[in-house]
Amino acid sequence: MQTSRKKLAWLVCLIMIISIAAACSNNTNNQGENKGTNTSADTSEKKVTISLLTDNTQEQVNSAKAVIEAFQSKYPNITVEHETRPAGAEGDNFVKTRFATGDMNDVFFYNSGSLMHALNPETNFLELTDETFMENVIDSYKPTVTFNGKLYGVPAGSTMGGGWFYNKKVYEQLGLTVPKSWEELMQNNEKIKEAGIVPVIGTYKDSWTSQLIVLADYFNLQAQEPNFAEDYTAGEAKYATTPAAFRSFEKLQEVYDRGFLNEDFLATTYDAGIRMLAEGKGAHYPMLTFAIPVLEQNFPEQLDDIGFFAQPGDNADQNGLTVWMPAAAYISKNTEHPEEAKLFLEFLTTQEGLTAWSSAAKPVGPWAIEGAEIGDDVAQVVKDMLPYFESGATTPALEFVSPIKGPNLPQFTTEVGAGISNAEDGAKGYDKDVEKQAQQLGLEGW
Repeated sequence: MQTSRKKLAWLVCLIMIISIAAACSNNTNNQGENKGTNTSADTSEKKVTISLLTDNTQEQVNSAKAVIEAFQSKYPNITVEHETRPAGAEGDNFVKTRFATGDMNDVFFYNSGSLMHALNPETNFLELTDETFMENVIDSYKPTVTFNGKLYGVPAGSTMGGGWFYNKKVYEQLGLTVPKSWEELMQNNEKIKEAGIVPVIGTYKDSWTSQLIVLADYFNLQAQEPNFAEDYTAGEAKYATTPAAFRSFEKLQEVYDRGFLNEDFLATTYDAGIRMLAEGKGAHYPMLTFAIPVLEQNFPEQLDDIGFFAQPGDNADQNGLTVWMPAAAYISKNTEHPEEAKLFLEFLTTQEGLTAWSSAAKPVGPWAIEGAEIGDDVAQVVKDMLPYFESGATTPALEFVSPIKGPNLPQFTTEVGAGISNAEDGAKGYDKDVEKQAQQLGLEGW
């Protein structure tokens, strides 16, 4: 009897050992089968929540909500929680604190260009260089989200152009054509002045508007000096001593010297300038295309009467547009859900994602995405920008490729634009302003 019990015990143990071994074998096989499986397939099966941080401006809030809704319809397993932060300096400090405490959201919208560098992307951002969806991003945008040769973000919004708004009815009335060179633009201004219409609207009561002729000239500067941004950042190039850069201050002075501004330009505001343009009391207004929503809201009947062209250079064969690039969407390097976060960024590079964005905020320039359509309901100004993008005749504004932009530029451009000082004094004064800022930033060569 005792012997039978021992045999039974051994038999039970043997069965248990065989069962355990079989289970281990099956588990090993399953692990082997999971190796190399498609990540996107895995993410489509599990429920995940990621967080998105944007600033609290109306455009970003409304657009983010629209994109989230469309994204969650496509990926119902992924929930996106939306959080906002203040804009401006307060928002910058908010983002830096989040990184310092390790609490940054999975995905966040932030400036592209030089301000992005201050967040130490290699430490804080997930690199996107090898992601296939980066091929959707236009080449001229990529430098604004590049750090040490690596890509970190995708566009979050549309581009803006810096150039000249013009009243198409005035042009038709006087038989004018869109200028391709600075001299052609000056000839148009002479004809407009002879007709008793203000050729160039000046709104220097809002001093920031005085910068546009200088800033919008960067395409022409870069076309002549391809390494200017690099040399400028290194302290090896100056506005006063680089002829192509100095030319932008000369253009600003010429507009004043030839009497092309409205008489009360020092007392005229930005809003009043928009009205002058819409009503045809002024023919040209150097401005960023972010003015489109103001025109749409206040002068909807005149919106189609307003066109746009890039600030011309001295060579008509090198005509192109200086572009203010949109903010970017980035992924925190510490995210626990990198694949889901990448899906969200990829969505922003698709027509589906851009259509969702524009349903909440119409683009004020072409998308920074290859082949993306802007729709037929956008302003004529936006349509006028398309040929520059389609031909590759665009370049990011200097502030997107160099961290240096002196804080007192509006002071110098107002003085030059009002004839208080000349182009040479303005350029030299701005160079000194830039030097102080570069030293504060601790840049080498200064």
